[in-house]
Amino acid sequence: MTPRPDSWIDAPWPGNPRVRGLFTSRQGGVSAGPYAGAGTTPVGESIGGMNLGTHVGDAPQAVASNRACLAAWLGDVRVAYLDQVHGTEVADLDRWDGASTPQADAAVTTTPGLAACVLVADCLPVLFAAPDGRAVGAAHAGWRGLAGGVLDRTLQALCRKADCKPAEVQAWLGPAIGPRAFEVGGEVRSAFVQQDAQASGAFVAAAQPGKWLADLFQLARLRLQAAGMVDSQVQGGGVCTVSNPAQYFAYRRDRVTGRQAGLVWIAARSA
Repeated sequence: MTPRPDSWIDAPWPGNPRVRGLFTSRQGGVSAGPYAGAGTTPVGESIGGMNLGTHVGDAPQAVASNRACLAAWLGDVRVAYLDQVHGTEVADLDRWDGASTPQADAAVTTTPGLAACVLVADCLPVLFAAPDGRAVGAAHAGWRGLAGGVLDRTLQALCRKADCKPAEVQAWLGPAIGPRAFEVGGEVRSAFVQQDAQASGAFVAAAQPGKWLADLFQLARLRLQAAGMVDSQVQGGGVCTVSNPAQYFAYRRDRVTGRQAGLVWIAARSA
């Protein structure tokens, strides 16, 4: 097995030792073409890419190999992939049959060794952990899902599972399109500002009239705070997929591209 890429990000959870979190990158797999890693090997060959998405046009055998590679790195952890539709549905993985692909944009679980997983290429992956590792969750938050309440619903589902309050929950914001790259129309700004006037601070007028630069990380923090989370419990944010082509797939930048993952799981208790 090849070494795990340095560009993958481990998400630590202070005071919550049973929880594990991980954000992959475009590096570490076998995909070619627009799904490859960036650059070439010393002998001029393309570097294989770690595309984990089955729906983006990549060769099925390459995706299967990449997923098998990820599974090998994770050891005895199973990964629950979702059929994401930019909605707000939250899957309960404790009821998952282990074979189907739930149609949802978020998932929660209390099962040790089962990873809630979301795939992204500019949208924001958000990982959640309840106190004492009682439950974990992952959410895929593009602007539609974020405005629609996908983070709120994930947090609520997690708190029901763990019998805890939002203020006790920890969260991690993974790599996503950054505020200098995410140009949107006025309808996107209105979708957030009409719900929360503070959201206006997450938008800066772009050079083109009627366009705005949106800070997805700030918008996510505002939604989590409004849902009862404590901002100091929210880590990460600020890593831009668009401006880091060597490390991340980015749909806004490349259109035809792969998907990286955000995963969170509960580790088995030590013997």
